[in-house]
Amino acid sequence: MDTADEKAAEGAVQPPNPWDPLVRISHWAIAAAVITNGFITKPGSAAHLWVGWAVIGVFASRLIWGVVGPAEARFNAFPPSPAAAVRHIGDLLRGGAREYPSHNPAGAIMVYALWACLTLVTATGLFMTDGKSPTTIAEDRAAVAAGNWSVLVNPRSESNDGESQFYTRVAGEVHELAANLLLVLATVHVGGVFVESRALGRNLIRPMIAGKRRRN
Repeated sequence: MDTADEKAAEGAVQPPNPWDPLVRISHWAIAAAVITNGFITKPGSAAHLWVGWAVIGVFASRLIWGVVGPAEARFNAFPPSPAAAVRHIGDLLRGGAREYPSHNPAGAIMVYALWACLTLVTATGLFMTDGKSPTTIAEDRAAVAAGNWSVLVNPRSESNDGESQFYTRVAGEVHELAANLLLVLATVHVGGVFVESRALGRNLIRPMIAGKRRRN
């Protein structure tokens, strides 16, 4: 092996097997929830709210795993770097894409962007429902239908009803905007996965299902 080949071999990063079960499960669970609440459930319905609460639990688990999980799942394995992401996309366009032990720089930026949108969606959803569970909301709606409007009175609305309604409307607009942006970013993410799979000559979807990163 000549010097150039030796340097290439030293600099190459072989595809590891990094995607542990929690990373894979949380990835597909959040994806399923985004699709379900984006296209199937009715906003404000019990099903929509239950999916939202499930996402909060899954997302919180993934964030905790980003601190205590295996090396490839931790935040410091894929720090957000716009400059590195631009370089990676340039390498990709020139046909010189390389392997990374975790998310590549462009993928890392996308991950954090998706998580930021998800945080906005869940936070505004909690604000609009006062943090009540779907069961409690269903009970309140049943009480209102029976003529008991007292369940709708809370300290926030009682102190300043106009201001409360304003903030609720703003939260609703942010919620819808963030949810739509989340769907757009998810579509771009899927497209990027297919492009990179072709550039690297291996299936990048299989690892997120089976957990192994191996060449075709």
